[in-house]
Amino acid sequence: MKRVPLIPTLIVGIAIVAMIGLGIWQLERRSEKAALLARYARNVTLPPMAFPRDPTDAKLLFRRASALCLQPISFAIEGGRNARGGTGWRQIARCRTGAEGPGFTVQLGFGTDPHAKPVWKGGPVTGYLTYAPDHAALIAGMVGEGAPKTLMLVADPPAAGLDPNPGPDLDAVPNNHLAYAVQWFVFASLAAIIYAVALRRRTVAESAPPR
Repeated sequence: MKRVPLIPTLIVGIAIVAMIGLGIWQLERRSEKAALLARYARNVTLPPMAFPRDPTDAKLLFRRASALCLQPISFAIEGGRNARGGTGWRQIARCRTGAEGPGFTVQLGFGTDPHAKPVWKGGPVTGYLTYAPDHAALIAGMVGEGAPKTLMLVADPPAAGLDPNPGPDLDAVPNNHLAYAVQWFVFASLAAIIYAVALRRRTVAESAPPR
């Protein structure tokens, strides 16, 4: 009987155990996300609050909030859909709140020109909290949450001259953890099958009589 190669088998075994562990962890995260989504549904009904001091507090997603922008210090543009379901360009501003304040990000509304910046000098803003764009890769959701996402204020009403923002959308925070878990279990199964086939071929090749 041919000996199984120790080091390759150990490496593959560790990888398979790690992938199974990630799958189990994603199943645990699924129940946590379900509870968080229930909290988000309640947040929509709560009274307004001041923009949070901790802009990474995910428990506040979809809460109505207000803030005072002393001065917009930068602008950014992202594609998206407005309140009517049409496509447009999200006008996003980064605001200064004071000499030592943390500042905040606000989505002012939708424009039609991707090159035009809104004529907005700041002031009081009301709306609801959602995540600012971060362009995180899909793999980050499979292996963990990655860096904390930052909350921003979605203005309601929008800044003058801009189309309205859409309202809170719970579907924007899907519970994908079951799908991630299945993917890790599939990866573990494929790794085991591929390695077993490789060992089988190695055994057959070594057992074949020399020509």
